[in-house]
Amino acid sequence: MIEIDALVVGGGPAGICAASTLAEKGLEVWLVDENDQLGGQLVKQTHKFFGSKEHYAGVRGIDIPQKVDLCKVKVLSNTSVLGCYKDGVYTLIIEEKTYIKVKPKGAVIATGAQEKFLPFEGNDLPGVYGAGAVQTLMNKEGILPGKKVLMIGAGNIGLIVSYQLLQAGVEVVAVIEGADRIGGYWVHSAKVARASVPILTNHTILKAVGKSEVEGAVIAKLNSNWEVEPNSEQTFEVDTICLSVGLAPINDLLWQRGCQMQYVKELGGYVPSRNKFLKTSVDNIYVAGDVSGIEEASSAMVEGKVAGLALAMDIKGENFEMEIEQAFRSLKWLREGETALNLRKGLEKIGVIEC
Repeated sequence: MIEIDALVVGGGPAGICAASTLAEKGLEVWLVDENDQLGGQLVKQTHKFFGSKEHYAGVRGIDIPQKVDLCKVKVLSNTSVLGCYKDGVYTLIIEEKTYIKVKPKGAVIATGAQEKFLPFEGNDLPGVYGAGAVQTLMNKEGILPGKKVLMIGAGNIGLIVSYQLLQAGVEVVAVIEGADRIGGYWVHSAKVARASVPILTNHTILKAVGKSEVEGAVIAKLNSNWEVEPNSEQTFEVDTICLSVGLAPINDLLWQRGCQMQYVKELGGYVPSRNKFLKTSVDNIYVAGDVSGIEEASSAMVEGKVAGLALAMDIKGENFEMEIEQAFRSLKWLREGETALNLRKGLEKIGVIEC
């Protein structure tokens, strides 16, 4: 049994910022992540962030992890957390061969999210990918997923990946969206539109065409009740169908530990109940990033700082509320505007309206 001050589970944008903040306050911190490098979704994001200097404006996502100070943090890559128990013990497996037990004084769970899928005929054909898989192939492994792509979903991820496909020389025949409006930021949709890629709202995919692999896709228009309009089908000749239809929080450890959970559609599914300091219903367990509700990487990084500061206050008994209030102001700014309306509704449902 190894006793430490703080354990951070997940090395994405929220986790690295939480770990850095805790170490900055003089705590012994372990940061564990199942991947071979830190950054989570950042390692796939070649586009430059925007906003303010505080939110790494002008910095490419792939470069952000190197800018976060983790020199005082013990980093365990290729490490999974198998269990989170009522006595405060966490079971870790390192590189699939070494089991250890860790008992921290507190933990930040920043396990992120996983892609949702979409049921349609032929969705198991080779050539049907999630947007995250496409980003991994292109931006991490340098492999093109195909030559002609149909993108399903006009949120930020769908729009960003569409533009990255175009930059790599892949033809994007269209971006379709079931809702009546584009869900992503204008800055992303404008790039796609300027490339003459049609963005079709109120549309859905009916089926993938092909026997052994994707050879085409059939889409159709939806009415206001989300029903397929008669005689509205269109067929595209494509070899790749990319799905960007949302994310769901990876919350297994929180369920196991007995944290109070509630279903909030606007936040992506089941999320932990927590206060504005990101503390769950279980003492000294905090959350940050997509596990607490699907949001942008910039917000995840700020939440990581909030959770780190709040946990440090619990452990050390010192007051860091001025720094937390500054982080709250940053979150409020990130959550303004029409595109964050659903997010604000979700936060209000779980009682987090101070931010």
